[in-house]
This record gives sequence, structure tokens and C-alpha cells, in this order.
Amino acid sequence: MSISLVYATTESVEEARRIGRTLIEDRLAACVNILDGMTSIYRWQGAVEEGREAVLIAKTRTALAGRVVDRIAALHGADLPCAVVLPVSGGHPPFLDWIEGETS
Repeated sequence: MSISLVYATTESVEEARRIGRTLIEDRLAACVNILDGMTSIYRWQGAVEEGREAVLIAKTRTALAGRVVDRIAALHGADLPCAVVLPVSGGHPPFLDWIEGETS
């Protein structure tokens, strides 16, 4: 069993909810956490920018992580969405089994 988290940022909590619900309905993720109210500071097209975003963390099988990233990118409103895969090296085995059982 190999589990990963897909970390993504979205332009709003509403966008995160829409993307998260789609990932769950498509069984690409077992669970999505949404953290609202994040401030991001970044360089974009030569200028330093600052803005509010929401964080989306999807729990999935590593074998599905690429599909999760692709789906996030397809549903995201930004030109260059943040979506990265973070491997899980351990955890509570029944919880990891649940993630595997809820994804396909």
C-alpha cells in the first residue's frame, strides 16, 4: 500500500470545495481537507504579489496521485495552479487502509 497527499492552493474556498467534491465523487481521493484564509506571497511575472488563497489537501493512493494533479489543474481557475504530490511514509494502518478502500 502506498499513500500520498496532494497539496494544492486555490483562489477561494468555494473553488477548493468544488474541486474537492469532484475528487471525492470521482473516487480519486478518499478525503479532502480545505484550509481557508491562507496568505501567499510569491513572485509572478517579475513582481512580488500577495493574496488570499485556500489550501486543499487530498488523501489518495500514490498510483492515483498523477490523476489527482491532472484533475485539479483541469478544474482550477489559475494560469499556473499549485498541485504537488507528497508521499506518506507511514501512519495509522487502519486509516491508510481506509484511504486505499475509498479510492479506485
